[in-house]
Amino acid sequence: MLAVCVVVVIITVLRHRTAADDEDPDETPDVIEYMTMWIGVVYAIVLGLAIAGVWEGRSAAQDHVQAEAVALHEISERVRVYPTDVRDRIRDDVNAYVGHVVNTEWKAMSDDGKVTERGTELLDRIREDVTDYRPRTDFEAQAYQPLVDQVTAADQARSARAGATGETMPGVVWFGLIIGGVVTIGMIFVLQIRRTARELILAGLFSALIAFLLFLIWDFDAPYSRGVTASADPFLDLFPHIG
Repeated sequence: MLAVCVVVVIITVLRHRTAADDEDPDETPDVIEYMTMWIGVVYAIVLGLAIAGVWEGRSAAQDHVQAEAVALHEISERVRVYPTDVRDRIRDDVNAYVGHVVNTEWKAMSDDGKVTERGTELLDRIREDVTDYRPRTDFEAQAYQPLVDQVTAADQARSARAGATGETMPGVVWFGLIIGGVVTIGMIFVLQIRRTARELILAGLFSALIAFLLFLIWDFDAPYSRGVTASADPFLDLFPHIG
């Protein structure tokens, strides 16, 4: 934002120094002011849609984490009707998976933009624990299918989390956002602003605002690896002993 402000101020000062002595800023046609207004309106709409899109993607990424944590917590709680050895084995595997996600996989998603094979193996172990057990009583049989459903929900949430680790904004959209910002700021000079403190401050603030909004889009574009990221708090809230 500071760099954009400095560039705008420098260009304005240099243009003022190289301007012809007989240049009259009052000669700017009214149609240019009209075009400038509509360029700003259209670009504002595009920026708003882009921000809404990346924010929705970040919210969805956090929802995937919440759904996965809840499904695993349900598995850990519902196996209490199983025999002690089976129950403890499933809970240990769930804890091992959650610990790996929080302590290892989360960093891998941030650094490499993908989930780990080890996490997939640990989730497969939970699935095997749940599906391979043969209920011995009607009470256990009633709990079996809900447990299988929760394993499926956890797997689906993990797959959705894996699909949301990378950038979601296509390159062509970034091209449009950057070119649109250049054109919008460039229209300031078409209107022949002078080197007064008021006009320089307004030009700098306007340019800084656009730079900030572009940075905001970039920051939200990778839900797990940049500034305002989706967090692993749902896992830690439901499995506090992991922390």
